[in-house]
Amino acid sequence: MFEIKIADKDLCSHLYLSDLVRQQGLIDFTLIDSTLCRPKTLTGEPQSAFGSNVSHGQFNHSKLVVFTEGLHLQQLTQVTQALADYLELAFYRVIKVEGVSGFAVCAYVALKTPNNINTPIEDVANRFSVEICLVNKTPSLAEPGLLLMDMDSTVIAVECIDEIAELAGVGEQVSAVTVLAMQGKLDFAQSLRTRVACLEDADESILQQVRDALPLMPGVANLVNILKSYEWKVAIASGGFSYFADYLQVRLNLDAAVANDLEIQGAKLTGKVKGAIVDANVKAQTLKSLAEQWSILPSQTIAMGDGANDLVMMNAAALGVALHAKPIVRQQADIAIRRGGLDSLLWVLAAGQA
Repeated sequence: MFEIKIADKDLCSHLYLSDLVRQQGLIDFTLIDSTLCRPKTLTGEPQSAFGSNVSHGQFNHSKLVVFTEGLHLQQLTQVTQALADYLELAFYRVIKVEGVSGFAVCAYVALKTPNNINTPIEDVANRFSVEICLVNKTPSLAEPGLLLMDMDSTVIAVECIDEIAELAGVGEQVSAVTVLAMQGKLDFAQSLRTRVACLEDADESILQQVRDALPLMPGVANLVNILKSYEWKVAIASGGFSYFADYLQVRLNLDAAVANDLEIQGAKLTGKVKGAIVDANVKAQTLKSLAEQWSILPSQTIAMGDGANDLVMMNAAALGVALHAKPIVRQQADIAIRRGGLDSLLWVLAAGQA
């Protein structure tokens, strides 16, 4: 039996947990009072952190993935105790993914209630400044898959139309409409046309200024590279503009990019969008079409976004991921990454494997 008595000061130290993982090769453990123990078997009857045994027959193998920079043992205790009314914890497993720095901890749990527990998970994650994702089986890295991402505030850290509007001198007017649209309070197609109309007569050169300064979201390049090493397809479906989506497709070596086309005449924006609008339904259809094109099973699809316009796409995927998203999106998504980089999704995928 692996057993260590932990001083209170060590509970607060992420270095202590890191040392256990790195130096002592600790993979599975329980945390009972101030004692750290290794479960006897993964398929037997490990002792619950709340004092009772969870039998293999009763245990449904849901996984509560917990991660943050500087994760420490006290945070794990706080999280599982705060969620004790909703789940029963059997043991923890350390999750590491080659190419992603650090590690996550996966708590193997049995749910006590069939009710949606997104709200308490959201509350606990914010209270203790950790990422918490509850998953069962997820798409497998061992099989071909598809990740379809929104662009603005997902692949990149800005809303392109707001950046264009700022340079064109209509920033406040456009950003106010953007906020309402992303909260789901305005029809997306209507709001996009309203915002683009504000850009009439703006110089085309503004687009290049914005493109040259696009800030990537943390972890996006690493996520794309690692997924593609597993023979996954990665693409963008955006309600933004192809001028930027096509550039990002080349920059990140993506497999496809679908977005709206701005109409330009005489090196000036006309204030109009060419063709049909890429809205929520088009994004969802793009997910299905690309999966069919590349012969990817529906169970191997992931959609990631931050706004209400991404929810239909996320619901159409096997796993919908809210990234640094608005509250309405976090509540309805399968999982939420609230602060971490995009490549932290890989810990969730690794934890979700049978």
